[in-house]
Amino acid sequence: MAKIIGGVTTSHIPAVGNAISEGLTQEHYWKRFFDGYQPVKDWLADKKPDVIIVVYNDHGLNFFLDKVPTFAIGCADEYQNADEGWGLKPTSPFAGDAEFSWHLAESLINQEFDMCTCQEMLVDHGFVNPMRVLFGDHEVWPVKTVPLVVNTVQHPLPSAERCYKLGQALKKAIESYPEDLNVVVAGTGGMSHQLQGERAGIIDVDYDLATMESIINDPSWFYKQSNAEIIEKAGTEGIETIMWLVMRGALVDKVNCLHKHYHAPISNTGAGVLLLTDGTD
Repeated sequence: MAKIIGGVTTSHIPAVGNAISEGLTQEHYWKRFFDGYQPVKDWLADKKPDVIIVVYNDHGLNFFLDKVPTFAIGCADEYQNADEGWGLKPTSPFAGDAEFSWHLAESLINQEFDMCTCQEMLVDHGFVNPMRVLFGDHEVWPVKTVPLVVNTVQHPLPSAERCYKLGQALKKAIESYPEDLNVVVAGTGGMSHQLQGERAGIIDVDYDLATMESIINDPSWFYKQSNAEIIEKAGTEGIETIMWLVMRGALVDKVNCLHKHYHAPISNTGAGVLLLTDGTD
């Protein structure tokens, strides 16, 4: 049977892709940010998961504002990246696992999460940059992928608690798959940042650190907050952090934190990295 071997959190800042492509990861500005991923990269290289489910928000490459599903899941055997306007060469395509994806979609829908199923799906920096910081660049990626999209762009957005419950349903879906697969779930996005208006550039380090502690030990502290409360503290784009709760909901109640790293500011954003397992390590 399939099992979840760990959960990861990561930023998906667009500028990360530029830094990787231009060989800047060890430059002074970027070094501490990228060094914070090395323990997770080492763990992934050792564990060699079969599938990673990447929870992210689409930024207009696959869904535009006229049609935005609350939740969507890729159900294809391949996902293409494409130019989003950042001037980056698209990466090699990512292998999917359509059979596994369809199982997840059916299970989630049976658990009353009405997923948009996508048999064709372009993946943007929200998906690609986490893959690059966690696995490096590859012509043939070393793991199959399932893109899982959460709307954090076009209001109304799902609540933090709804995202946590999606994670709980995802856990049941994964663990009911009969084939032996080792699965990692990655929650991506934020932390505190806002890109426009009078509060553009805000970063609340204390709130970010409290959120990371909550994700590890007491997710209810975070998911009991309304979206308005989260946006007031973390900024309009900081709401992306609710996607971490999908990952957290998919894990056991008491987790083991193998790695924790926070860095701010990076591209006007607070950035957190967590590696959590089921406590049997």
